[in-house]
This record gives sequence, C-alpha cells and structure tokens, in this order.
Amino acid sequence: MAAADTGGFSPDQPLKSLYVIHGEEDLLRVEALDNLRAAAKKQGYLNREVYTADNSFDWNELLQSAGSMGLFADLKLLEIHIPSGKPGKNGGDALQTLAARLPEDTVTVVVLPKLERAQTQAKWFASLAAHGVVLEAKAVTGAALPQWIRSRLNRLNLDIEADALALFAERVEGNLLAAKQEIDKLALLHPAGHLVDLADAEAAVANVARFDVFQLAGAWMGADAPRVARLLDSLEAEGEEPVLLLWAVAEDVRTLIRLAAALKQGQSVQAVRNSLRLWGERQTLAPAALKRIGAARLIEALQTCARIDRIIKGAEAGNAWSEFKQLVTGLAR
Repeated sequence: MAAADTGGFSPDQPLKSLYVIHGEEDLLRVEALDNLRAAAKKQGYLNREVYTADNSFDWNELLQSAGSMGLFADLKLLEIHIPSGKPGKNGGDALQTLAARLPEDTVTVVVLPKLERAQTQAKWFASLAAHGVVLEAKAVTGAALPQWIRSRLNRLNLDIEADALALFAERVEGNLLAAKQEIDKLALLHPAGHLVDLADAEAAVANVARFDVFQLAGAWMGADAPRVARLLDSLEAEGEEPVLLLWAVAEDVRTLIRLAAALKQGQSVQAVRNSLRLWGERQTLAPAALKRIGAARLIEALQTCARIDRIIKGAEAGNAWSEFKQLVTGLAR
C-alpha cells in the first residue's frame, strides 16, 4: 500500500488498470486524483466518465457501462466516487465483479474517504486491492509534518533552516491546506535555491493569521461561542482586517444555503459532499449547523455580510469589527 503523497504518477510510465485512493487527508486525496488525471490525459486517456455512488446509485448501470468500454477504441478514465466509503451489499458485489473484469483500454479509479478497519477488511476492498494499486492519504501530523514541509519546499527548489521549519510546522499543524498555501506563497516570493530563514517563515505564517481564520468556521459551525469570541478577540488584537474573515464566513454561509436547497430537493449530504467541498469535519459540522441555524437566518446572515462589506468600503457608516463579531457570535449560538 503506497502513500498518496509520493510525487504523483509518472507521465512516462504506463498506468495500471485500477487505482484505489482513500484516506483521511483531503488535500492528499485530491492531489493524488489530480495527478492521476494529468498522467492519464498525457497518455491519451482523453475521455473521462465520473460516477458518484450515493444511496440511490444504480450499480448495474455502472457495470453495464464498464462492460461496454472495451468495445470502443477510445482510451477512457473511469472515476467511481464513494463519498460515504460504504458501497453496501450491492455496491460491494459490483466492485468485486468490476475488479475481476476490468474494462480494456480503461484506467479505473475508486475514490473513498477515510475507511474504518472493517471496511478495509471487507471483501470488496480486498478485491480492489488485489487487482489494483492502493494509495492511502494518511494524515500528516506531529513528527512527520516537518519532513513533509521540507520535501514540499525541496520540490519547489527551496530549503529551510531548522528553527524556521519548527516554527512553520507549529503554526500550520492540523491544517495541511494552510501549509500548502504558504509553501506555494514562499515559492512565489523567493528565487530557486533560496534558504527560508526564521524571518521568512514568520512573515509567511503570520499571513495565515495564525491559521485562526481556518479555525473560525469550525468554531461557529460547531456552536462553540466561547472559542469564537477568543478567536475574534485574538484576530482583532493582532490587527487583522475583517475583509478576508468576512469573505470566508460569507462563503461558508452560502455553502450552508446551497446545502439546504440540495436537501430540500431530496439529495443526501454525501451526494453533494464534493461539489460543496464538505471535506473533513465540515461533513458533519455543516449539516448540524444548518439544522441549528436554519435557512431563513442564514439568508439574513448573508445580507448582514453585504452590509458589513459596505461598511468596510466606506459606503455605509458603522464599525466593521463590531458588526462582524456580532454576526459570527450570533451564528455560534
């Protein structure tokens, strides 16, 4: 079983017929899939078929489609997304059949979230693993995080001093996406061969607002009002402008409104998980927040965001920070 963060798929090595991507680290799963898509495209797999297996998914339709793929000359990439990680009995049987009869001229990839031990020991997973390549996107935390950061910097022709690396890892631990964004930013700011020192690292991670911006969404969606208050007080004391914060909250409010509309149409949370980016803890936090707050209050919150935006731009009188605090603490209650 390989790790998903292995540098991707070589465009020059022929791709296997089957890949399985799973694991708890969303960023690494997404990157692994993106790398596979890029390699497949370079090798001529220009047609892509995507299936998302929710509760109402027709597995027979997938098998029929897969069975007909080899009849055509075009090379294809077949993606099967199982957001819940639980295909059920019909899905499990179908996956075993698919693994045993992989379509010709096709690269098949099955994308799953973090799996429990019982799922990795299921017959359907064992069958996929026996016939394909399994890439696991493991969480990068603790002692492994500094080396992950250094290797990412090395790929971009940068290196980093030990004390700068320790600071960087401390500030972004628990948020790999924040780490990636700051690494990419360092590559834009510095020439190839640059040695990132403590000052460079401090400047970079300071712009993450000590990654409190990323924690804020989890706090108000999780109804943790005391934590929301602490985060907002800290951000204001550090001189953080509310522009980015307001944008982030407004985007999350829009996501909850879209989720409300999808649920009203009979769709499941799993069915819209990828399109609404409900990854990680957001998959459970967002539905709970929607149920607690309600669509009507969310629409009002979006209108409040627009008013605060006008205050920031000077088009309306008021105190942007005071209004923003009142908005977010209200959403957390």
